[in-house]
Amino acid sequence: MDNTMDHRSIRTDMSGKIVRIFAYLFIGAFALCCLLPFLLVIGTSLTSEGAIKKYGFNFWPREFSTFAYKIVFENPDLIIGSYLVTIGITVVGTAVGLFLVAMTGYALQRPDFVYRNGISFFIYFTTLFSGGLVPFYLLITQYLSLKDNYLAVLLPGLMSPFLIIMMKSFVRSIPHAITESAKMDGAGDFTIFVRLILPMTTPALATIGLFIALGYWNEWYNSMLFLSADMQYRPLQLFLYNVVTSADFVRNSAAASNVELRDVPLESMKMATAVVATGPVILFYPFVQRYFIKGITVGAVKG
Repeated sequence: MDNTMDHRSIRTDMSGKIVRIFAYLFIGAFALCCLLPFLLVIGTSLTSEGAIKKYGFNFWPREFSTFAYKIVFENPDLIIGSYLVTIGITVVGTAVGLFLVAMTGYALQRPDFVYRNGISFFIYFTTLFSGGLVPFYLLITQYLSLKDNYLAVLLPGLMSPFLIIMMKSFVRSIPHAITESAKMDGAGDFTIFVRLILPMTTPALATIGLFIALGYWNEWYNSMLFLSADMQYRPLQLFLYNVVTSADFVRNSAAASNVELRDVPLESMKMATAVVATGPVILFYPFVQRYFIKGITVGAVKG
């Protein structure tokens, strides 16, 4: 009987090890597939334009060249200023937007809030229908007078119906008895929100904060609409977009005039701008990732 149990336990351990090995191999292969495109972007950005035309895109530069980065950083003051503008908008917008989304989600899940269903309907309604580009443009430029103002880029990204619904669903998992017990102890609504709810929603705040931060970091469309070319410093994505567009314009003009401009590294410049734009986000992400594995609650509710 003991020998039979030992054989079964050995088989169970072996099958568990085999499953773990295949799981690790699958996860490793999937991680490699996610890493290869970025390595391809880096390799292409360091390749000369002639080598790209001759050999195509490669992970390792056939003909090493930093000419694309020289063009991107041709005006270091402008790109540093664009970085500072984007960092400032991202930091301020993420902090304010995260606080507003968290407060809205918390208020809409409170059972004692009378108008929560009506307000939730209007928030959800905006995910299905929008006013369109023309009313949005008139609102920003005519009524709010935010033309050539960084607030025109900052304000539209503060609130998102999708993020509000996500926060509302997450806060709903926190027992309402915590709020009731804190009220019995004399705590106000804002104190309950700041000192009890926010510490218990760290994973949701980290996730929503990343969504908001990436939205601001990658934002270029509103900048193109509301920030004119006369401004010295514009957000990074718009600056890099203008760099690539200018190079493309030079290439097309040369082709139309039957003039060869092989020195314009259009393809490698596109990859270089991608590296410049995504590099800081990739370096910053590991410091935020740990918040995703934190616990949801820090205490327990006694019945």
